[in-house]
Amino acid sequence: MSSVPENHNSNDTSAHLGDHDHVGDKDNLGALLDDIEAASKVPSKRRQTSIKPTIENLTSVLYDRGALPDELARLVDLVTLTNHLDQASKGAIIKNLYPVGKLNTDSALKVVGALGHGQLKPSFPIQSLLLRWLIMVYPLLQDTSILSQTYGVLFNLLDTAAIRPQLCHVLALITRRKHVKPFRIQTILALSRQTGNDPNLTGLLRVFKNYYPEIIVGDAAKGRAATFKHPDPQWRARLDEIQQQQTEAIQDGTVRNGFAVKSAFGRQQRGAKGFFIPAVHTLHAQENSVTLEEISSPKSLADNLEKIELPTQLVAVLADPLLQKLMLLRPDAEGLSRVYNWVTACLDDVRSGDADPSLLLDMVDIIHDYVVSTKTLPPLLENFFREIFQIWNGKDKREIVIETLSFLPLTNFKDLSQTLLQPFESVLLDNTPESQLSLLTFYTSLLRQWTLTMLSSESTTLSSSAAPQSIPALIAHVNTLSLTLTQTSPTVPTHLLILDFYTLVSTRIFSSPSLLKHIPITIPPSLLIYTLHFSHSLEVVSRLCGILATYKRAWESVMVSTSPSARPLFAEERQQITTFNAFLMDLCNVLWRGRAFAVSDANAKGCLVPRALEAALRGYLKKVEPDGELVLGSVFGLSHSPVLCLQSISFLRELEDRELEGEMDISDRGLRARHAGPVTQQSLVALAGKGGLEISWQEYRAGVLRYLDERGFKGVPELMYNTMKNLMKGRQ
Repeated sequence: MSSVPENHNSNDTSAHLGDHDHVGDKDNLGALLDDIEAASKVPSKRRQTSIKPTIENLTSVLYDRGALPDELARLVDLVTLTNHLDQASKGAIIKNLYPVGKLNTDSALKVVGALGHGQLKPSFPIQSLLLRWLIMVYPLLQDTSILSQTYGVLFNLLDTAAIRPQLCHVLALITRRKHVKPFRIQTILALSRQTGNDPNLTGLLRVFKNYYPEIIVGDAAKGRAATFKHPDPQWRARLDEIQQQQTEAIQDGTVRNGFAVKSAFGRQQRGAKGFFIPAVHTLHAQENSVTLEEISSPKSLADNLEKIELPTQLVAVLADPLLQKLMLLRPDAEGLSRVYNWVTACLDDVRSGDADPSLLLDMVDIIHDYVVSTKTLPPLLENFFREIFQIWNGKDKREIVIETLSFLPLTNFKDLSQTLLQPFESVLLDNTPESQLSLLTFYTSLLRQWTLTMLSSESTTLSSSAAPQSIPALIAHVNTLSLTLTQTSPTVPTHLLILDFYTLVSTRIFSSPSLLKHIPITIPPSLLIYTLHFSHSLEVVSRLCGILATYKRAWESVMVSTSPSARPLFAEERQQITTFNAFLMDLCNVLWRGRAFAVSDANAKGCLVPRALEAALRGYLKKVEPDGELVLGSVFGLSHSPVLCLQSISFLRELEDRELEGEMDISDRGLRARHAGPVTQQSLVALAGKGGLEISWQEYRAGVLRYLDERGFKGVPELMYNTMKNLMKGRQ
């Protein structure tokens, strides 16, 4: 409110616009509202300045950023309550009344309360605009059932011709079967005869007849009927933009929790190029049945689960969350067949040339949303993807296609590969590392979904399923892909993606007794293990060692008779034991025993390094270190390894620092020398002789393992403690 001068005349009731300190800030909606509310209490002839510029500023701000709930409530009061604002100003405000977030039910009730005849009611043009606004913001209502409670009030206003089109549209939105009564049908029929078959009344009558097809309405429903389209798509598009600017993304409010069908009069469900999915609608419903449109909460769905009648267009399951829940809780083979037939008809249209091939890519978005929501890809839809691969370039919507296919059901991998996966790979792969990484991501996601399927299955059914053959076949297939990637993209990110797959294999499948009981252990290829071990990333080396330690526990679990997963070894497993033992021996030789590339030990393969190359490496070291202090056997150990040397010397530095600070008592003498690094068994003896830290070679190496473990690099310590017998005893 503007301030009143002390020397005012009691008869002077003029309003001063712009007395606020904030009026210069056109984006200050609160200040603009204050000015307009003050001006609305004063007749236009008594205002000292025009209100038009303030209204223009207000509508501009509303268009730019919308109105918050408190601001919206004040604006609704301005346009519904009696005041001195002119009709043009009220109309401009209503046309720019963009809510931010959800719409308060009080605002909707105020609009309903402003309808009808009377001196205190807004003019009919304003009432018409208010109803039109209510139609456009209906999906944003906090509780759409609030309008259902005012159904009788709205219906009784149908005889008001000035607002009848908008009223019929609102009633069509909120009509449910409980609202369809004989007296209301008679009222509409009578009004229709009086108005010469008003299309809006005919449209509303058809909505009534959809709920009760058996009612007889004569020729009244056969005439031209209103379609009740969205009043202003451009307005809705702007509303979407405003909503998306906020933290809460715009979405149909009534279906956010997935327990109400999407409105048939709201936004269409479609793909990127106008591909429409029918809305949920139940025709020919019986009086004692329950339709899906009547469900509005989890309780109502649970109470009526067995009585709900399936909608007429079952293909709506691809886009409607509530129908998806119903089909999951109450599977219907005939219903899924109808969906498949609809998809097949679309494929036939593309084959015959009646539809553009791009239509299939538009359908991918719809099917993706359905599959991600239901966590299943029905086998009936696999044929759709076989058709897609004939026109797909392997790049458009790649992530969507990959995520969708990752929900393929667990079936025979050989058959699946021939029918679907090979065509998929031939299109996806384009001789680039990026496409190969995408394929690896797909197989990792596929294995993750299959693992969830196996873990949720009964152990008795698992042995007779496709899992014992398909899982090893999938791992073997990825083994080849991983080897290829180490050559085409030898980078740390690629190595980590490869390890993601084997981490899933080892920790989710071979660490589960129920799965290990039936799934043969399948190890990575030797060349892949050694390539990753000599990576220049400590994270790669650590994760690799952790995976091998998990594999070792899996082998022990299978071979120990008292284990819950004990069983006879499969033939293919016996062939892999020697190879796996070579992994363990070679890595322990490299990291712990100082015998890198040795082949004299049992099972050792020398990391598959050719003997000629080993000799060349020894010759190179002699040139670098003529005195022989650096030998090939220990050059990749804890102290000298490029990925471990920093951690090793950091451990020793911390011990020396703590000794200097008097926090530990390793020796009785003061510390007079520090180790220059790298640490060897001989250098530790020499260090102690010079008055340095006294620590044995075994204590040093065990300390480095603890140091790595404390800093999150648990793989190397885990493998050493699970492999080296002296460490096992020390840990126990």
